[in-house]
Amino acid sequence: MEKPFKLLGILDVENIPCSRDSVLYGSLGSVVAGLGHFLLTSRIRRSCDVGIGGFIVVTLGYWFHCRYNYAKLRIQERMARDGIKNKILYESTHLDPDRKQTNSNSSH
Repeated sequence: MEKPFKLLGILDVENIPCSRDSVLYGSLGSVVAGLGHFLLTSRIRRSCDVGIGGFIVVTLGYWFHCRYNYAKLRIQERMARDGIKNKILYESTHLDPDRKQTNSNSSH
């Protein structure tokens, strides 16, 4: 069995949703922020600090955005699953909402 890849020994990048993309976008944000600051100011140490700050901001920003969308998707999936389960359970019974609508329309 293969040992999963863990970033810094704690973050299981393969199995935790959004972690891989967050780290990749954070790395890109770090390079863009650091290089952009260096090209504007030519200050090496400060540019490295800006690069690290860019990594943290972009990683956390994308992490929260992705996790929010992931949670929203999970809620929608659960609602759809419950709806399908209820449809299967109540189909052709007196509790079926579709059956009530057709019976009330045909009696008029």
